[in-house]
Amino acid sequence: MKRASRLNAILDLLADGGEVTVDDLVARFGASPATTRRDLDSLAEQRLLTRTHGGAVAQTVAYELPIRYKSHLRTEQKERIAQAAAELVAPGMVVGLSGGTTTTAIAAALAARDDLAAGAGITVVTNAVNIAAQLATRPEIKVVVTGGVIHSRSYELVGPFVEQLLRGVRLDIAFIGVNGMDALSGASTHDEREAAVNRMMAERARRAVVVTDSSKLGVAAFAAVGGVELFPTVLTDAGADAEAIAALRAAGYEVLLAD
Repeated sequence: MKRASRLNAILDLLADGGEVTVDDLVARFGASPATTRRDLDSLAEQRLLTRTHGGAVAQTVAYELPIRYKSHLRTEQKERIAQAAAELVAPGMVVGLSGGTTTTAIAAALAARDDLAAGAGITVVTNAVNIAAQLATRPEIKVVVTGGVIHSRSYELVGPFVEQLLRGVRLDIAFIGVNGMDALSGASTHDEREAAVNRMMAERARRAVVVTDSSKLGVAAFAAVGGVELFPTVLTDAGADAEAIAALRAAGYEVLLAD
């Protein structure tokens, strides 16, 4: 296994289990103990994990990995969600996209729509600079980027300049990525600044949709974004836990499953 793939795989294991050991990684990937320790040291230098005696823990990974490191996680589920989300968009719509790997996948799905080039196109309003760059070369998609201060972990623009622009626009539909979606506490993120922007983007939309893979259902992150009054619809993958889906529906959410 090449080093880049091995580093990504280590981050996958940390995201799933919270800790790894050198012995386990040697057995799993076949690299030498010395090479494995260098891999962990490299990731620690990037503040993507915390080294321990004999391994590493996900102390900082548990907060939030930068998008470039998270983009390979649960890719299949996110692509299915993205296709289902893109089907909710009609030509001529104004679409809001928050930052995140799932919304980045939605941007890619929208860019692949042949009917937009032949029709009225769409307008995308986003506070994510990576999404704006991804769509900038598509003439059928008008891209509106909010101002603000860039968040280095998620590539999202945050702060009062974002809110100032959002107050002046109306969206037909907004897709909001989250770090947690719980029936009782609603949608949430790890960062209060991102939560504030996500909340306002949802408020400016006729329809606000939480888009999240099933691993985040039943999870409550640090900063609340909003509940069923703000997000009547949750779009997740078909592998979601039946109890989590039932709890969301009992709380009044419309749950759409992408398969």
